[in-house]
Amino acid sequence: MSANFKQVLAETRSCTLCADILVDGVRPVLQVHPDAKILIAGQAPGSKVHATGIPFDDPSGDRLRDWMGVSREVFYDEKMVAILPMAFCYPGKGKSGDLPPPRICAETWRVKILSQMPKVQLILVIGQYAQGWHLVSPQNSLTETVRAWSSYGEQLLPLPHPSPRNNIWLKKNPWFADEVLPHLKSRVRKELNQK
Repeated sequence: MSANFKQVLAETRSCTLCADILVDGVRPVLQVHPDAKILIAGQAPGSKVHATGIPFDDPSGDRLRDWMGVSREVFYDEKMVAILPMAFCYPGKGKSGDLPPPRICAETWRVKILSQMPKVQLILVIGQYAQGWHLVSPQNSLTETVRAWSSYGEQLLPLPHPSPRNNIWLKKNPWFADEVLPHLKSRVRKELNQK
């Protein structure tokens, strides 16, 4: 890990840009390393992740690991899997779920960190905020964007959020389990050199 990467990471982990708007306080949660081949681009930590400081340490993470076909050990190996949400701190509760990630987080840190990660071959683009940032032309809805997964090339794979709140979406869209998940597992195996 280069001195520059360590510097950017230290600055990110000590960031307080949103301290005045975060009701639950500042606690940046991310997992990155310049050797990572897979990047998970999500929304922002939830309240449980904020409490533990461990990304995807909740039922959403359990489902995401199942989707990817990886163990907790592989998932939390920063040299294999990087986790870089659109905002690093829990944004707080809104009327229908968590508040959106504050834009200043991605605007300040995302390009700096990603520029230090040249080995990333697969980006799992989870939810509308990450899709708005990473995809050149997302569709009109998350469903349409995920359905068009094969049109985004080999590096980008749009996904719905693995939250239990999306159980209804998953039931209404069985093509996701039939088409997208086998491709996702295959790509993860390829990038991690697993059989």
